[in-house]
Amino acid sequence: MSWWAHAVYRVLVWRERRDALRERRPGLAGNRPDVHLETGRRGERLVYWHLRRAGYTVVARNRRPGVRGAELDLVAWDGPVLAFVEVKTRTSKEAGPPETAVLPKQRRRILQSAETYLRRLGRRDISYRFDIASVSWTVDSGFQVQVFKNAFRDSS
Repeated sequence: MSWWAHAVYRVLVWRERRDALRERRPGLAGNRPDVHLETGRRGERLVYWHLRRAGYTVVARNRRPGVRGAELDLVAWDGPVLAFVEVKTRTSKEAGPPETAVLPKQRRRILQSAETYLRRLGRRDISYRFDIASVSWTVDSGFQVQVFKNAFRDSS
């Protein structure tokens, strides 16, 4: 584990918790329609550093390999395995846990994007998987990141 990634992650978690407590909610102030987009970006930033801290090598962020409406949030090497990581962030428990928000239609788009990405790499010997990174927020503990490895096991 890189000491730099560990330090950056801890600072980000501290800052996000401080900002969320100051605002009394983790989104931005006001009722702007782009609040959920900013919350998603904050979640992706936390997951990026969480993965780096865990020893992943991130090789792509917010990659659109050509499939309409599909984006690969993070692509990272976890040792010899290439992980396509879908990030879901929730600021309340009303809609359920973040990891349940990756519906079959979105999984299919992510699978197609990953196939395009792999085809463009031009290597057939790559071992890969699909992970979901769940980011949730509570007043007591701030932002929490949990990675579900091989989350698309049943659909690939």
